[in-house]
Amino acid sequence: MSAAAAMLPPKAKEVETDEASRIHRIRITLTSLNVENLEKVCADLKRGAVEKKLRVAGPVRLPTKKLKVTTRKSPCGEGTNTWDKFEMRIHKRLIDLHSPSEIVKQITAISIAPGVEVEVTIADS
Repeated sequence: MSAAAAMLPPKAKEVETDEASRIHRIRITLTSLNVENLEKVCADLKRGAVEKKLRVAGPVRLPTKKLKVTTRKSPCGEGTNTWDKFEMRIHKRLIDLHSPSEIVKQITAISIAPGVEVEVTIADS
C-alpha cells in the first residue's frame, strides 16, 4: 500500500481499490508501414489477452491509406516526359478489450516490432 493510500480515510481506500479493479473498454490502435510486423504484434496482443481470459474483439483491419506522389524524372524539364511514381501504404488495426487497466499494462508489456505505433485509449463502460 502506498503512503498516500495509508493517509486516506477508509472510504477513500475502498474507492481507490475499486477504481483499479473496475472493468474498462480499452481500444488499442496499431499503425505501421510493414504489414508483417503489424500482424505479428496483433497476434501477440490477442494471444496475451486470451491467456488472461479477457473479452477481445479484433483485430479489425481498417482500409489501407495509400499516399501517392508523382514526379518528373528529368530535373531540368527538358527531354521526354518520364515520370516516377512513389507510393506509401499505411496499414491500421484495431483491438478492443474489456478488462481492468492493470491487466492491460501487463498485456501491452510485450516487445513491439520496430515501425509499429501503438495507441491505447481507455473508455469507461
